[in-house]
Amino acid sequence: MSRIPLQALQHFVIAARLGNLTRAAETLNLTVSALSHQMRQLEQRLGYPVLLRQPRGVAVTAEGQRLLEQIGPHLDAIGLAVQPFAARHDRVLTVSALPSMASNWLVPRLGSFVAAHPEIELSLESSERLTDFERHLQIDAALRVGAGQWSGLQAEPLFDEWLVPMASPSLVERMGGVAGRPLSQWPLLGDPDGEWQRWFALAGDTPPARYVALLNDSEAHHRAALDGFGVALGRVTRARLLLDSGQLIALSPHRLKTRWSHWLVYPPRSASHQGFLAFRAWLHAQAREHDLHMQQRG
Repeated sequence: MSRIPLQALQHFVIAARLGNLTRAAETLNLTVSALSHQMRQLEQRLGYPVLLRQPRGVAVTAEGQRLLEQIGPHLDAIGLAVQPFAARHDRVLTVSALPSMASNWLVPRLGSFVAAHPEIELSLESSERLTDFERHLQIDAALRVGAGQWSGLQAEPLFDEWLVPMASPSLVERMGGVAGRPLSQWPLLGDPDGEWQRWFALAGDTPPARYVALLNDSEAHHRAALDGFGVALGRVTRARLLLDSGQLIALSPHRLKTRWSHWLVYPPRSASHQGFLAFRAWLHAQAREHDLHMQQRG
């Protein structure tokens, strides 16, 4: 068997990890036909198929999986070794964040980062899925919510998340003002056995006998509160712009700390990425400002 080009193996690893030739071609700045041709040539040199073409992507064959397990770690090590010499890479930064975190907290602040670092080409991927840094090599870091335990990754705490009862101005008016009635008499949205129980215990109040609705996620509760349907035990970070603009009104000075916090998560390979290091320093400064703002309001 003739010597196999290293580039073909690198491209195979990316295609196998992404599971999609179109996305792999975009990552590699190739056409899909060029990448497909390269994979066919690789299979001819190897003497066995490594990828199965499917209607919605590609799957790795048994032989391809063994090849991936053998060469993937070595190619990753080569990438880390040459990373300090890849000057352009340091000017390209991709960050992943949950859609709610991106739109309500990160994006309103990004102008200051872009102004301070015009040399960095920043891309923001807004996604609910947990970033797999081994499969998505173009992503350098992620903002996530959790307990800070992600195997094989660096995790740095940013700030805590807090819950506050919040409602629309129209509902507040219908109920006779913020102090018009005890909160247990308001139409509450949520799980009676969930965070509301903890909040009423913190506030020293009696929970209601029933709740008007249980929706499928916190964003749905925020939307229902905006529409005047009921009171959401809302996440302050996600609802901060709505609270600051008066579209939602906090109904109590009591705040309940959630069990999860906000974290910056990144793979070891990003530790030498100069663009990421600049973003990391800026992000921690923004997190400290956020914490100070919360202390002043609390």
